[in-house]
Amino acid sequence: METRGHVFKYPDNVDTDVIIPARYLNTADARELAQHCMEDIDKDFVKRVRPGDVIAAGWNFGCGSSREHAPLVIKTCGCGCVVAKSFARIFYRNAINIGLPILECEAAADALSAGDEVSIDFGTGVITDLTTGERFQAQPFPAFIQNIIAKGGLLASLKEG
Repeated sequence: METRGHVFKYPDNVDTDVIIPARYLNTADARELAQHCMEDIDKDFVKRVRPGDVIAAGWNFGCGSSREHAPLVIKTCGCGCVVAKSFARIFYRNAINIGLPILECEAAADALSAGDEVSIDFGTGVITDLTTGERFQAQPFPAFIQNIIAKGGLLASLKEG
């Protein structure tokens, strides 16, 4: 499994209220919620994001509330992966549970620039900045977690048995 797209770059400590502001959590419709993804930090994000695009961020991405809505709206917007220096623990677990690919890689998170075109191979953990030619090695998930993500999340993978 892999993704290819352009980079959106964000700083350290992007919390779940920035990813999906609480004021919109009056619906369970992921498509409706996704219309507000990242708007408090990047008002044009949802207008510019394309399937396969990648969020690159600093330390502690997804900190704050434990809501599953945060990784869900990122996935629903079409993002193919989030690469960060580190993830808040609950965001990390929620991302796997809903099938959003994430990778921790400090070097890539530092080096990738907004607008760079990247390719990510989830099986090997190789992140290639196609704009600069640089390659980075993240620790790939074990096969069973890659399977959960590939099937769209934990519940979907359990249904397939």
